Amino acid sequence: MQKKSSMLWQVLAAIVLGILVGFYSGPISAYFGVSYIKLFAFLGQLFLNALTLLMVPLVSSSVIYGISQMGRDHSFGRLGGKTFFFYTLTTLLAVITGLIFVNLIQPGLHSTAALTTTPLPQLLNQATPSHGEIIGQIILKIIPVNIIEAAVHGNMLGILFFSFLFGFALSKIDSGPATAVSTAVKGIFATLMKMTQFIMKAMPIGVFFLVAKATAENGPESFKPLLSFFGTVVLSLATFMLVIIPLVLRLMGLNPIRHLQAMAPALITAFSTSSSTATLPITMDCVEKRAGVSNKICSFVIPLGTSVNMSGSALYECVAVFFIAQAYGVHLTIVHQALIVFLSLITSMGIAGIPSGSLVSIMIVLNAMGLPIEGLGLILPVDRLLDMCRTTVNVFSDSSCAVLIAHTEKEKVLKA
Repeated sequence: MQKKSSMLWQVLAAIVLGILVGFYSGPISAYFGVSYIKLFAFLGQLFLNALTLLMVPLVSSSVIYGISQMGRDHSFGRLGGKTFFFYTLTTLLAVITGLIFVNLIQPGLHSTAALTTTPLPQLLNQATPSHGEIIGQIILKIIPVNIIEAAVHGNMLGILFFSFLFGFALSKIDSGPATAVSTAVKGIFATLMKMTQFIMKAMPIGVFFLVAKATAENGPESFKPLLSFFGTVVLSLATFMLVIIPLVLRLMGLNPIRHLQAMAPALITAFSTSSSTATLPITMDCVEKRAGVSNKICSFVIPLGTSVNMSGSALYECVAVFFIAQAYGVHLTIVHQALIVFLSLITSMGIAGIPSGSLVSIMIVLNAMGLPIEGLGLILPVDRLLDMCRTTVNVFSDSSCAVLIAHTEKEKVLKA
């Protein structure tokens, strides 16, 4: 916990220092003929490239292993069906909540990002294609001709489809070769996760250069959209956690206030660590001993939710992609918005329960929508703070699903 708290202070210090350095250097200062803005942009881009470097193998190995393990487990039956129903329901409600607020507030509307970057890729840069043409383009990206070519060009929709299909097929072959392949994939995923953790240690440095570039380029005005984005995410998360989920609990005959009180220790831990994985033992203890859910349901639903039910992260993904699209002046049609909702729902299910794990999923959605991945730099300065908030919502959503499932199984939990 101390290390994660230290990282938060490092990021905050990097933001303040980046603002000061960017403001002091200004838009025209140079060192030996090299513009400070270009230097900040180059070094900040290196950090973004390091994140992008791991995107394809990390997501692919995670999905393949997860699907293969779920496909082999035939024991869930009714409990598994209920679990995935409530996970999908809560995550969908979260994404829709974010969609509503980001459309109402439009935090990226007055950003200057579109004036300082290269033109957007193909999908959203076409002259008013019909909805049918957009859907056709998306389907062609989902089922690529060549998976190697899809990986080279960063077609994450095609990679996700291939990974789902590979994982499902892996769960259906003989146990001997299946175990060997699963073990190898699991090892690759664990190695990539460790690499990701190494790269995330450089986040304060990356944030410093990105903030310095934005401040030097546009001055203090560049932070108005960022503050608006921060407020939009916090308002959306608070509405989902304190209004939407309690309403669902109340409609099912449960007491949301008692549930919030029961989960208080886990929520505080989630906020302070920014990791649903690190919070898992406390979450299970609160759900079982304080909320009254049986060990049978708790031991199945909560660990699975740590990997699958990332409601807060899905909401954040949706708002982040919309913010970046607005910042670059991209108009999103109804079809585009529906696709972002769907992708946020799907990609959030593979997010690792570690600090800033959502960044990889946001890159997937940006790539699928034809938006520039460097747009991620627009949200990095506040990502760490928002990570604490969305992790808290993730844990609360997991526990709420466990309570709802226990209630449908006739267990006496949190009666109103």
